[in-house]
Amino acid sequence: MVPCFTAQRSILLAGTIAGILFTAPVFAQQPAAPAATPPAATPPAAAPAAPLPPGSPLIGRPEGNAAAAKLAPIAPPPLPAAADKLPTAKLKLPPGFNIEVYASGIPNARSLRIGDKGTVFVGTRLGNKVTAIVKKDGKTEIKTIAEGLYRPNGLAIHKGTLYIAELSQVSKIDNIEANLDKPPKPTVIYSDLPKDEAHGWKFIAIGPDEKLYVPVGQPGNNVLHSPAHGQIRRINLDGTGAEVIARGVRNTVGFDWNPVNKQLYFSDNGRDWFSEDSPQDELNRITKVGQHFGEPYCHQGNMLDPEFGWGRSCSEFTPPIALTGPHSAGLGLRFYTKNMFPAKYKNAIFLARRGSWNRTNKFGGDVVAVFLNKDGTVKSIEPFITGFIENNEYIGRPVDVELMADGSMLVSDDFNGAIYRISYGKARVADR
Repeated sequence: MVPCFTAQRSILLAGTIAGILFTAPVFAQQPAAPAATPPAATPPAAAPAAPLPPGSPLIGRPEGNAAAAKLAPIAPPPLPAAADKLPTAKLKLPPGFNIEVYASGIPNARSLRIGDKGTVFVGTRLGNKVTAIVKKDGKTEIKTIAEGLYRPNGLAIHKGTLYIAELSQVSKIDNIEANLDKPPKPTVIYSDLPKDEAHGWKFIAIGPDEKLYVPVGQPGNNVLHSPAHGQIRRINLDGTGAEVIARGVRNTVGFDWNPVNKQLYFSDNGRDWFSEDSPQDELNRITKVGQHFGEPYCHQGNMLDPEFGWGRSCSEFTPPIALTGPHSAGLGLRFYTKNMFPAKYKNAIFLARRGSWNRTNKFGGDVVAVFLNKDGTVKSIEPFITGFIENNEYIGRPVDVELMADGSMLVSDDFNGAIYRISYGKARVADR
């Protein structure tokens, strides 16, 4: 072994000497640099980019990727659209359905609730007010019910009491429809909520058990978080008795109860920056208290997270009952329990998909009808309202759906600050 090593070293040494002898004349022929030429100035180093705030949706965006660099959350226009500028003529529905403007001029109109007397209450994620819409004598009145609030996105109403969910607390106003002109200040009933901005806005609802359901999203795109996040809670109507009924929920902004079996169905938005086409958003249902729906370990029921999925299996978690498209932002949903629409829609789910922002080609921006089998599983998903995307740009973004006493349906549009009314049968003149 030693002679072989010595021979190899001798060959390498000889080659190195030959290389030096061969290249020496070449170096000797290079002209010397003029002594008077000053060295080129070194350009100043670029200032480092400011760190993103905690929970920013841009955390995790691939660096150095030109396509990804163009993607960011889409801000709505600075002012609500005028009624005659709303895109109702461009929206498409199944034959026999009509769409009209129910109300306009409500900045960032999001969650919808309807009182016993027909008052429509509207929450907002970006503003600080809760609004009431009153129809009287053919006129539309828009009233401010509460202001100075922080992200009052979530609303619920029960036996005349309006519940308002802000970022970190829930309050109530009793006998609200009798006090629309002089509403009292909301009374806080529950404040044991995180204050994280990321996925901090709330959607709330009151279940068949007469308890208030409150979600707490993940405090970031996809993070290992405290036990206080990534869940759905329920509390008594006075704010007591809080309990967690579901975990592994990334960000639900819509849920409702199946009128047949009383199970809770909820939308859930999947993580960003995995890819443009995955994971898909989810429609889930809770069949027993304490189920875990996978986040942040498993996405869409069958895709382990590349960072947090090590050592886990998607079989550990409750899978979704349907996938609702890549980054489609499924938000508000309602079971159709009225009688105006054709019989096929009875007990179907209407789901508003606000639409993607982190895809080159936008997806969603519509309302779909989800039809169920007798056992509560999903049979099919069909388009119901389309046309909110035109030339890969939004002309509207549906957020929530709500049912009126006559069986028609309201759809909020936070992009335009408007609410549309969907009816079936003979069309009437739109109420501007």
